[in-house]
Amino acid sequence: MPEYPTALGASTRTSITLLGHDLARDVMGEVGFGELAFWLAAQRRPTAGETRVFEAVLAALADHGFTPTAIVTRLTYLSAPDSIQGALAAGLLGGGSRFLGVTEDSGRFLHDVLAGLGGPPPSDDAGWDALALETVRERRKTGRFIPGLGHHVHKDGDPRAPRLMAIATEEGLFGPHLSLFAAIGRVHPEVLGRTLPLNGAGVCGAALADLGLPLELLRGFALLARTAGLIGQLAEELRHPVANEIFLSVDLNNRSVPPDPYAPEASGGSHG
Repeated sequence: MPEYPTALGASTRTSITLLGHDLARDVMGEVGFGELAFWLAAQRRPTAGETRVFEAVLAALADHGFTPTAIVTRLTYLSAPDSIQGALAAGLLGGGSRFLGVTEDSGRFLHDVLAGLGGPPPSDDAGWDALALETVRERRKTGRFIPGLGHHVHKDGDPRAPRLMAIATEEGLFGPHLSLFAAIGRVHPEVLGRTLPLNGAGVCGAALADLGLPLELLRGFALLARTAGLIGQLAEELRHPVANEIFLSVDLNNRSVPPDPYAPEASGGSHG
């Protein structure tokens, strides 16, 4: 008979194990959901400090109001109130390069820069600034954006960025990804000629990478956080519905125009 080994959940007639522990006795009521989510992904139990940073990331990404992901969730629920899973899925499917996906894009970008050093990372702010300056210049030369730099609302500073950096510092988890990201925030005006904020999704990606979580899963953690936010959006829609008004605003205010040949538009930046 084939075997399918797993370190995650397994059941017998009388018990359930999860991560090698008795689910009912050792996990339920003993392990918080954020801690468990980290444990499931990393296959090791996080420290208290790691849990605090990780849960701060989840809180930072949970809900940002009427973003496209929230609006499509509410509209899908309006169209199919019998399918809450469809409404949640619709919102999560909108997590991409402009919303939510920036978390993974930033983590990967910072990791690639660090992996290309060919030696140990800088040991002081001057070294980090020099590396950041070289990195920003290279991106500028090739016409590419810096993931996690800039925000469409928080143009004078995203309040999530300094708070998460402070939490990581307090827990001794301000690692190389956050160090490089912070340095990019300091030096980029010299290259770009303007000051852009480090956005929350970007700093979350840096923090998750410093926690040693798989880069391939960083967007998954953003989606985990946003699932809670979308449930909140649906709960509010039940109490104070606005989806029908949004639908009618478009439906009653459209106008017929002649066909216009397709012309690709310039791509926008990320919103975090």
